Amino acid sequence: MAGEWSIQDLAKAAGTTSRTLRHYGERGLLEPSRIGANGYRYYDQDALVRLQRILLLRELGLGLPAIAEVIGGERDTAAALRTHLALLEQELGRVRRQIESVRTTLRKTEGGEQLMAEEVFDGFDHTRHKDEVIERWGEQAYESGDRWWRGQTDEQRRAWQAALARLNSDWIDATESGTAPDGERAQELARRHVEWLGGIPGTPGHGAAPVKEYILGLGEMYVADERFAANYGGTRGAAFVRDALTVYVERNL
Repeated sequence: MAGEWSIQDLAKAAGTTSRTLRHYGERGLLEPSRIGANGYRYYDQDALVRLQRILLLRELGLGLPAIAEVIGGERDTAAALRTHLALLEQELGRVRRQIESVRTTLRKTEGGEQLMAEEVFDGFDHTRHKDEVIERWGEQAYESGDRWWRGQTDEQRRAWQAALARLNSDWIDATESGTAPDGERAQELARRHVEWLGGIPGTPGHGAAPVKEYILGLGEMYVADERFAANYGGTRGAAFVRDALTVYVERNL
């Protein structure tokens, strides 16, 4: 049948095994689109996309229970793919920094130049923003957040990053669809955003009511700093996030 793959063909195309695909089916992650009279499993295009999502999350280090949770919470396939794309772009940026770091180390080593620690380890550690965090919110904020991050397992870190990527992707989608900052969709995203911020130890208002000035300040920073704006598709997206957060804060905090 056109647009349909047998389990053997799908396994070969995906670089995996029929046994793995059957295991995914048993876990409720990848059901066949139909089962033939001969008992063979067949998969349609939707199954192809779902398998791509599963494999991408596996490569990011998530276990099957976490993958089931992530995929189960995503109903819009296009939005899910944008989430995966955002995660891959984040990983690509990190790898690019590592490549440049190794190139710099190699060049300076061969040339007998003095090495700088921030160049050697760029892309290897989340602590590269330490000084900036301390400057903005104080040393206690950094130490609390650092303890929390180091206390997470690798899978917990990746799941947290996946959730953040989903949030950022949803912001971008809302911006591109012309959603109003004070509309229901934007305000639900603002609620999720504030909830996400409040879940990070060391942030102002963690474990209690979010601090209004902190949220408003972050919104302005998203627009002013291109590094943060990039998370929302650029300055236009960052401005939309700021405006939505501003409305949310005025209404709820």
